[in-house]
Amino acid sequence: MLLLLLVGLAASFLFTHWAARRIAADYPPQGRFALVDGAQLHFTERAAAAPGRGAVLLIHGASGNQADLMSALGEPLAARGFRVVAIDRPGHGWSDRPGGRADADPGRQAALLRGAARAAGLERAIVLGHSFGGAIAARLAMDDPDFVAGLVLVAPVTHPWPGGVAWYYDLAATPILGELFVRLLATPAGLARLESGVASVFAPEAAPAGYVERTRVKLVLRPATFLANAIDVASLKPFIVEQARRMPVIAAPTAIVTGDADDIVLTEIHSYGSARDIPGATLTVLPGVGHAPHHTHPEAVVAAVEAVAAR
Repeated sequence: MLLLLLVGLAASFLFTHWAARRIAADYPPQGRFALVDGAQLHFTERAAAAPGRGAVLLIHGASGNQADLMSALGEPLAARGFRVVAIDRPGHGWSDRPGGRADADPGRQAALLRGAARAAGLERAIVLGHSFGGAIAARLAMDDPDFVAGLVLVAPVTHPWPGGVAWYYDLAATPILGELFVRLLATPAGLARLESGVASVFAPEAAPAGYVERTRVKLVLRPATFLANAIDVASLKPFIVEQARRMPVIAAPTAIVTGDADDIVLTEIHSYGSARDIPGATLTVLPGVGHAPHHTHPEAVVAAVEAVAAR
C-alpha cells in the first residue's frame, strides 16, 4: 500500500509539472511588462476609440487574471472613449511575486499596481475592482486619492465577514504542508473541479459560452499561482478588518454594482457596507445575478463607469 501511495504521488507530481507547462504554453502573455519595486507586472490595454474620456484601470479578483475583466469590459469601455488598462496582480497571470507572502497585503498590491499603471502612462484613472480586486481598488482610493479619479466596485470584498474561507485555501496557505498540496494535488483536483467551480461563480445564472478560454482561468491552476492565490485569500480577513474602518475617507465618486444572488461574496455585508460607508456612493443591485455581473450584465458595469466619469 505504501508503494502504491508513493507511485500515485509521483504520478501526480509529474502530471502537475506537465499540466503547468501545457497551461503556460496555451495561455502566453498577451501584453507588456513593467518592473515595479522588484516585481515584473504584466498588463494589457485597449486604446480608446475616440480619446478624451480618460482611463479605466481594471483590477481582477481571486482565481483570475487581467483577462477576466478585460475580456468582458475592455471593448465596450474603449468604444465609449476610455483607455482601458488591466494588470495581473502580483503572483497571478504572468506577474511575478518577489515579496512572497508579504505581497498578499492589499496596501502592497495597491502600490505595485499604481506603479505599473504609471509605467503604462496612467497618471489618473477610474479604478474598477471585482471581488478581491475591490479590496485593492478601495485601498488605492484610500492611499492615493490623487490617482483615483473615480471608483467602481463590482461584487467587492470590503468588509469583515463571519467565518473563514474554503478549506483548500487554508490548506494551501499553510507553510510546508501547503507547498506539498499545491505541488502534488491542487492542479489535477482543480482541473477536475473547473466546470463546477465556474458554475458556482455564475449561479444562479449560466456561465457564458467560451468563458474559460476567454478569461484564461486555467492559469490559476499552475502551482505557484495557486499558492499565491490561496495566500491572498487566506490572509485577507485581518487586512479587511483594519481597512474597513478607513472606508469613509474615500473621496472619489464611487459606484457599486452587485447581484442579489451572490453566494461567493455576500452582498448584504460588502456591497451594502460600502454604500453605507463611502460618502456619496451609489449602489446598483441586479436581481437574480451571481458573482460575475461584469460578464452577465456588462452594460450595467459600463453604465456605472460612465456615471462615475460624469461625476
